[in-house]
Amino acid sequence: MTTTSSADTGQFDTSSTNHADTTLNEGAVAQFVTAFDAIAANMEHIVRGKPVVVRQALLCLLAQGHLLVEDVPGVGKTTVAKAMAQSVEAKMGRIQFTPDLLPADVTGISVWKRDTAEFEFRPGPIFNNIVLADEINRASPKTQSALLEAMAEEQVTVDGTSYRLPQPFMVVATQNPIESEGTYPLPDSQLDRFLMRISIGYPRRQDELSILETHETRHLVEKLTAVATEHDLNTMVTMVRRVQIAPELRTYLVDIAEATRNHPSVELGMSPRATLSLQQVSRAHALASQRAFVTDDDVKAVAASVISHRLVLRPEALLQGTTAERVVADILESVAVPYDRV
Repeated sequence: MTTTSSADTGQFDTSSTNHADTTLNEGAVAQFVTAFDAIAANMEHIVRGKPVVVRQALLCLLAQGHLLVEDVPGVGKTTVAKAMAQSVEAKMGRIQFTPDLLPADVTGISVWKRDTAEFEFRPGPIFNNIVLADEINRASPKTQSALLEAMAEEQVTVDGTSYRLPQPFMVVATQNPIESEGTYPLPDSQLDRFLMRISIGYPRRQDELSILETHETRHLVEKLTAVATEHDLNTMVTMVRRVQIAPELRTYLVDIAEATRNHPSVELGMSPRATLSLQQVSRAHALASQRAFVTDDDVKAVAASVISHRLVLRPEALLQGTTAERVVADILESVAVPYDRV
């Protein structure tokens, strides 16, 4: 795969992204936005008519999190992961989860070498920058748990030896929320490891016509040219961590978390990890919106995709048709932002 110069997307100038300075100047913010928009536009050549989905996937990558894509078959879940990997010059691995998949098929195994009389570790597909875990709910809980250490610690342990995973590292897992036969629902502990959950949805009529005109999507993905290097991506990740968030906004995040724990429809609310996740994705959203500081609008924009999959609703609420997304919307309406308080 050939790549274009990162200068085409706003090559990062070390003078404007000096790590010794804790603040981001206007030049650094502009370079980030240029690179972010270039990656998004590149992905949209393949992921037609879904700009919000593309931006959410990129926000998750730049916030150093893992993404759960939950939707019906055939709407482009796999395409999103492939397009993102191709656009940022990242190595991609794919694991097709099935009931007979073993943990070693994910992490790798140690093989005895007769000529050296030693064990040699052969890494599994988890040793890639972006790992597509396709239909993750079809594997047994034991195999699903093989991802937990990788997602939480960015390492895997095989035969007592730990191996670091390449950086950046992201798991993009897909699952079909409709079909339940032969599946193993993800436990709450593993759902909490996913920074964001998104759905793609059906395309609009005009976008579907466009897909029909360029129906060889698989080949289009393979021909996609990277518009950002690994250095660009790591620089963008570092910049996200330097976005400022005021103490009042941190109070707002905690208020939202407490509201989920006290909501009458919720049995299990946000964990502290979820609050940290909301803060990190809000930072990424602020920077992609040309700001070096977080506002309540950033929090509201990403709250549903960060929070909804972490909430456990009460049985009576489920019987009444209440959804986690509706609960999040209610909470955002009821919790006052700090600047509006008297």
